[in-house]
Amino acid sequence: MTAAAKLELHDVSKTFRSGGSRIVEAVKDFSLQVSNLEFLSLIGPSGCGKSTLLRLIDGLIPTDQGRILLDSQDITNIVGGKGRGMVFQSFDLFPWRTVLANVEFGMEVQKVSAGERRDIARHYVDLVGLNGFEQSYPHELSGGMQQRVGFARALAIRPEILLMDEPFGALDVQTRDILQDELLKIWNNERKTVIFVTHSIEEAIYLADRIAVITPRPARIERVIEVPFERPRHESIKALPEFVDMRRGIWQMLKDGVRI
Repeated sequence: MTAAAKLELHDVSKTFRSGGSRIVEAVKDFSLQVSNLEFLSLIGPSGCGKSTLLRLIDGLIPTDQGRILLDSQDITNIVGGKGRGMVFQSFDLFPWRTVLANVEFGMEVQKVSAGERRDIARHYVDLVGLNGFEQSYPHELSGGMQQRVGFARALAIRPEILLMDEPFGALDVQTRDILQDELLKIWNNERKTVIFVTHSIEEAIYLADRIAVITPRPARIERVIEVPFERPRHESIKALPEFVDMRRGIWQMLKDGVRI
């Protein structure tokens, strides 16, 4: 344990049972430390347990063994709250709620007063660039706009750690690139610790301070890689030889572990 660690996972394991006797080891003896205000990307082959790890951290599914600490406080198997906010790939917005009401939802659960949560929701709707769409419904928004609502909703509960599960995976390439830059701006303004799951090596390098390469199931850390590029970042770095070499090296690492 180090004084700078914001989040710690110690020997965390999770096994799922399905079809009566079938046993799937998703995560086994997984240990990791994440520093305060760090942007960490998790990357690995499909089905390796990355999303399971986020759900274990958020308490959405229980661990079988191990401990998860936030600021040295044990949060193992404590659902939501406690400084964590989640952004999903599938948006998961309530279709009967407006943009503003969707952003307010987490604060309603936390029993924040109506006036305060409305002010906070308006602040984050503006922060993610949806000013003027407060009374729109999800079906009236593009996929990128819906994901911005997801960002705002997660940020509105004032989490210390933002857990992001392939938030751009369902979007077209152009929208994905735009939202990568928007996310970096939001992260710079809000100064949150971020754990970001992605299948895109390029996305992981562009966004993160460090990249944790995850083994095929059960999830363990193959290697943690420091990203050397200074901030703020611009998409032009994606053409740099150093960026291309790093992407190639991580791809080879993944290929050596599994056929994707």
